[in-house]
Amino acid sequence: MDLQTLALHAGYEKDSHRTMAVPIYQTTAYEFRDVEHAANLFALKELGNIYTRLNNPTTDVFEKRFAELEDGEAALAVASGMSAIFFALINVAEVGDNIICAKQLYGGSLTLCTHTLKRFGIEARFFDVHKPQQIEALIDDKTKAIFFESLTNPSIDVADIEAITTIANKHNILTIVDNTVATPILCRPFEFGADITVHSASKYTTGQGLAIGGILVERKGLVEKLKNNPKYIHFNEPDASYHGLIYTEVGLPPYTLRARLSLLRDLGAVVSPFNSWLFIQGIETLALRMREHSKNALMLAEFLESHPKVQKVNYPGLQSNPNYKNAQKYFEDGLCSGLLSFEVKNLEEATKIVNATKLYSLVVNIGDSKSIITHPASTTHQQLSHDELIACGVPEGLIRISCGLESAKDLIQDLQQALEA
Repeated sequence: MDLQTLALHAGYEKDSHRTMAVPIYQTTAYEFRDVEHAANLFALKELGNIYTRLNNPTTDVFEKRFAELEDGEAALAVASGMSAIFFALINVAEVGDNIICAKQLYGGSLTLCTHTLKRFGIEARFFDVHKPQQIEALIDDKTKAIFFESLTNPSIDVADIEAITTIANKHNILTIVDNTVATPILCRPFEFGADITVHSASKYTTGQGLAIGGILVERKGLVEKLKNNPKYIHFNEPDASYHGLIYTEVGLPPYTLRARLSLLRDLGAVVSPFNSWLFIQGIETLALRMREHSKNALMLAEFLESHPKVQKVNYPGLQSNPNYKNAQKYFEDGLCSGLLSFEVKNLEEATKIVNATKLYSLVVNIGDSKSIITHPASTTHQQLSHDELIACGVPEGLIRISCGLESAKDLIQDLQQALEA
């Protein structure tokens, strides 16, 4: 089925009430039929609901529907996009290991990989997303994952997914792709060899800034890459914390299964059933919205490219952009989402422009139906040094815009008056 059809129907089997809308199962726990039923659920002899920290019927629909959109095998919803990234990485890496990350990452991801994971004994090594050939020199026998974004935030670069996954597969290493900005409507990394995708559902998935949540998705057939792979021995040896379960031998998608039974169980970063319900509503219109976000962003980028005060526009839908070729290869119909950024001469000029806008909201979020403007160097990337800002493509004069669903004419007029104020 087409994505728009899946977005409306996938993952939901109507219960006895035959409700058209997916019900909200706002409950913490579930009654077992008897002791044997409870024991069978905990032993995975039967599949079903145990406790909402592990699973929930509303969240189950969200997970199944999102997995279908990504053409993946299974998904795990969690409390936030950062939780999804954290779970995706620590599901494969432990003390003494390393992960290889793109320099061009969202600021929170950079902080997680550079500082927080370091306290877990996990080293982050960095490559330029435009130079995937750098990856090979960073790999050793302790490398457990290669992590990058399909469309980077806020530098707006398009990764050469196939080039990166080819190197990873050569060394039998998992690739984890943050597909938040593109969404599965515009980009499906599994088609180009990726293993795991992660998303902040708080962005385009909900679409109106209503809820915090995240999700990670496992590609079909990943068990074959994990099985007997010495890099991922914990998927192939009995898990003492779950009565000797061997994840690659139970006949269920092993990556998301371990993330659920081990990480979600112990760390508890559970998504609210109500938030899962909000994400389901957002998914129903996601394809329609992504086309409009992309259309507005391209028109705004073309205007900015022609303005004398703008030194550089970062939007891969522009033919002049160095990412244009990758965008045409990896993104559906060349549509490039609603995120763009542009550079002016310095911090003072950027501050003046951001403060002068009237229609744009100064917010550290993206993917809302209403347009958002952000100055990353003073907000999302404030913790980085000057040199680190330059390295990840976020100079002090950079302004990021999440283009909403307003009239493109009005968005252009407001930015024009701000530039000329």
